[in-house]
Amino acid sequence: MLAIVFSYINEACILISVVCFVVGWYHIRHHRVRVHRRWMLRGVVFAALFFIIYVLKTVLLGDNEFGGPKSMSPFYYGFLQVHSVLATVAAILGVITLVYASRARFSRHRKIAPWTLVTWFVTAATGLVVFILLYIVYTPGQAAGLLYSYLGR
Repeated sequence: MLAIVFSYINEACILISVVCFVVGWYHIRHHRVRVHRRWMLRGVVFAALFFIIYVLKTVLLGDNEFGGPKSMSPFYYGFLQVHSVLATVAAILGVITLVYASRARFSRHRKIAPWTLVTWFVTAATGLVVFILLYIVYTPGQAAGLLYSYLGR
């Protein structure tokens, strides 16, 4: 049950980060650099919070198995793998984009930031689909944490 609660918190963090990034993007389009920076940093905080909670949840409580029909499992897990690859790419692009901005390399930042934003939005959308399938449409399957499995309990 606790794993499911943390999954809802995680999804909220991702969705809040998306809203922050949209607002930040809006402000930079209107040349409001300070406001853009604040909203983007808020988005980064929520994205980082998601990552920290996700890792802790996965290690301590585990990830829930897909609880839908067995015939859908290959499609679900294939979609999950695509989402995972996108999430990794988005995280790497996010770090690069943030580093460029923090080092005032704004010409490079401006080139990569749109790609980062689009990748993040697609990642958030696919993550939302995974969440809906895993926790809303179907009853979640069993969860076993990595630490729990490692200790052999």
